[in-house]
Parts: sequence; structure tokens; C-alpha cells
Amino acid sequence: MELLKIEHIEKYYGSRSSLTKAVDDISFNVNNGEFVAIMGASGSGKTTLLNCISTIDKVTAGHIYLEDRDITKLKGKQLNTFRRDNLGFIFQDFNLLDTLTAYENIALALSIKKVPAKEIASKVNAAAEKLGITEVLNKYPYQMSGGQKQRVASARAIITEPKLILADEPTGALDSKSAKMLLTCLSVLNTEQDATIMMVTHDSFSASYAQRVIFIKDGKIFSEINKGDQSRKEFFNKIIDVITLLGGDVSDAV
Repeated sequence: MELLKIEHIEKYYGSRSSLTKAVDDISFNVNNGEFVAIMGASGSGKTTLLNCISTIDKVTAGHIYLEDRDITKLKGKQLNTFRRDNLGFIFQDFNLLDTLTAYENIALALSIKKVPAKEIASKVNAAAEKLGITEVLNKYPYQMSGGQKQRVASARAIITEPKLILADEPTGALDSKSAKMLLTCLSVLNTEQDATIMMVTHDSFSASYAQRVIFIKDGKIFSEINKGDQSRKEFFNKIIDVITLLGGDVSDAV
């Protein structure tokens, strides 16, 4: 079942005398329970695309629909309510509040929605168990490793059971072991909890955990590949093949 529909979106920056087209007539759909990776070199438009989908940025032209609702028309309080009720965010730099414990960081989204305290506790503990961070719930961000912080951020993103999880370079600040652990967690959330995930990444290894990879070049869709029945290793090799055609300017680090 279709969850997200992107229709001919364009995004321009600058003035008439110096106009940059960051997103150039992009269209695609994302189904419920799908894990999609967006790849492209720096400046290709992939983060701008994610920002438009997340409503952080407004499109210059085109439409974005979530469950048939045109989110490009939302304004003010409507936008805030939409983000709170429908989206989960995972950022490269974690965006945890330093003065709150891991538990409090995760619980904050539920508190804002006025979920009862007893219900909050059970939900936070369940999310922490899924992501292997039970032992850090009472710790502050400065007491955690990068991998632990990112998994706390992931727990915060899924705690409200959002319709769509948006991840912007979620492994960018992690070492290879922590990155693999996080990607495994995201994969489990996708396959076992039917979470719909859209992840922007420059890393082929990260992208190989997705079910579909969309490649962006110069603001346009360059290519798209599906994992299907392939192993992750086979899919990784296929991603590398496309990157070679793309120009080899995207990281292929394993």
C-alpha cells in the first residue's frame, strides 16, 4: 500500500540573478513498510529532497502526499502537528538534549503528546530493549558512546510509532562497529515492526541494508535498484556498479 507520493517536485535556491536548482522534477512513491535509501554525492540534492519530504524545507513546485494528504499545503501549527504525529527523525549529530538522560530524551516526544506516565515507561523500556540501550537509560549523552547516542536517537524517533522515519546520514558520525549495529537495528525495525524508513546516505554499506536505493545526480533521479531476493552482499555489489556509472563520487567504504 502506497504511503508517500512525490510528484514532480522542484526546489530552487538563490535569487533570479543566481539561481540554483537543488531538486529537478523528482517523482517516486514509497510503500508502507518499505526501507528506501537515497544516495548521491555532496551537492546532488539528496538532503534537500529529504528536507522537503520532512517539511523542514518548502518545495518550489510539485506536490508531496502522505496517505493522500498534500503536505506541501500545510502551514504554521498544521505543520508542527503533522511532524509530531507522523514523522520520526534520526540525524547525523544525534540532536539529543544534554541536560536530559537517555530515558528522558526518548520519553520527551510522548510527554509532548500527553501520553500517561505509566504508558510512557512501558513504551520507553520496550524501545530501549529493541535497540539494545537498556543499560544507558539513566545516563546523560556525555556518558554515552556515539553508537549508544545514535540508538537513543533512533528510539526517540520510533517511540511515537510514526508513519515515516527519516534518517539523514545516520551512520556518518559512527565507527564501523557502531554503524553496523545501528543499521541492523533499523533493518529489524523495518522487517519486524513494519516501520517505513527513508534514509539519505553517501555510504554503499549503509545503503545495502535498504530494500531499494534511489540514486540522485544534479538534482535528478539517475537510477533506481531493488534488492529483491539478493543477499545483502550481492546488493552491495550492485550498488557499487551503479556508483561506478554515476562517476564514483559517492563513498563505497565497507
